[in-house]
Amino acid sequence: MTRTIKLAVAAAMALGATSAFATNGDILMGLGAKARGMGGIGIGMSHGAESALANPALISSVKDTEVSFGGTLFMPKVNYDANTGAGGQDSDADTNVIPEVSIANKVNDNFYWGIGIWGTAGMGVDYRDAGSAAMGGNGTLQMVTALQMMQFGVPLTFTSSGFSIGVAPILQYGALDINYKMPDMMGQNNGNPYTIGAGLAQDFGFGFNVGAAMDFAAVGVDGLTLGAVYKSPIEMEYKQQLSSATQPFVDFGIFPAPMEDKLEQPAEIGVGVSYSIEGSTIAFDYKQIKWGDAKGYKEFGWEDQNVYAVGYEYAAQDWAVRLGFNYAEQPIKEWPDGAGYVNPMDPNTYQYAGGSALNMFNLLGFPATVEQHYSIGGTYAFTEKLSVDGAFVYAPETKTEYGTGGLAALGMAGQEATVTHSQTGVSVQLNFAF
Repeated sequence: MTRTIKLAVAAAMALGATSAFATNGDILMGLGAKARGMGGIGIGMSHGAESALANPALISSVKDTEVSFGGTLFMPKVNYDANTGAGGQDSDADTNVIPEVSIANKVNDNFYWGIGIWGTAGMGVDYRDAGSAAMGGNGTLQMVTALQMMQFGVPLTFTSSGFSIGVAPILQYGALDINYKMPDMMGQNNGNPYTIGAGLAQDFGFGFNVGAAMDFAAVGVDGLTLGAVYKSPIEMEYKQQLSSATQPFVDFGIFPAPMEDKLEQPAEIGVGVSYSIEGSTIAFDYKQIKWGDAKGYKEFGWEDQNVYAVGYEYAAQDWAVRLGFNYAEQPIKEWPDGAGYVNPMDPNTYQYAGGSALNMFNLLGFPATVEQHYSIGGTYAFTEKLSVDGAFVYAPETKTEYGTGGLAALGMAGQEATVTHSQTGVSVQLNFAF
């Protein structure tokens, strides 16, 4: 058991060296191939050890000890057009790996515990090869962004008479890098671009997930499960990232002050239900991601995001098939020029700032614009102790156009900027039961 844990964590850390690109905002749509095959379902339906973060109460379905590890190959396609006449530019950050390792153990009929490490969130673009930097990189500013999130957690669950409650203390690792080149609009730098960026910044933060679930079979209603979960916000500080990235816009009089370097992972609250009969299970999850309250995201104008997921599973003795759909309206909204802006020096007051610059940063650097996700997945059991899961997720292309006319005089954009964004993801996972 100890050797298995060491190997699993080592594998997760090795995979986690690459940056993630997620779906509901910057949060991964689902953790694990089972959940992803059902549109991210996991609050009211147990997936064994895989449930540790989605709802820690649901690891109570593990029969003895279960080890699950794998990863997701993410392939986003992002194109940004500043409408300066140069045409759109494709981001080169188009292939990423997101790891997951989950372990759960039944101590007795009432107590379960686990351990795991998961890639949970991230986002990034890479326009470093776009156009002439002195002219603004064809409107992309040759921007490169990379946000990576990994969480380490230890779920602890108590169950009795069909009711389970679980808590998972969370240690989160995050890394953020924002760099770009300001065009030499007025020849102040002898035709050379201004390089903005302070290099990669990292931080650790602490939080918790708490979940509850009720299996109504204990009171005579077979197949019905209800679940609820709350995930706390986790404050992170990435030194000289947001402050450095926004300082040039202060110098030009667009922002009243540079932003703080805090970028908080938002709180989440959700409920779920599943019903099983004769091998078929249908499930529904709803959750709200509190971007509007999260430091950093609220300064960029992100709004709370309502996420809806519906999934179906048919399970036979040695195999299962899954289908799912996930919908969440994009959290980034359009700012008008002169829009109210939260002053980072005094969060209780508003000042005026260039909405065009905020629109540009959101669409160019953090295009969290996909909304619909279709998924299919399955499981094959080689033996009672070894099985493999797979899932395929497709997010169709969205096209988002926001006004950037306030930056036209600086040569960074036309009257509006456009981003198109689609995603394809493939997940594979091995499961061992002991």
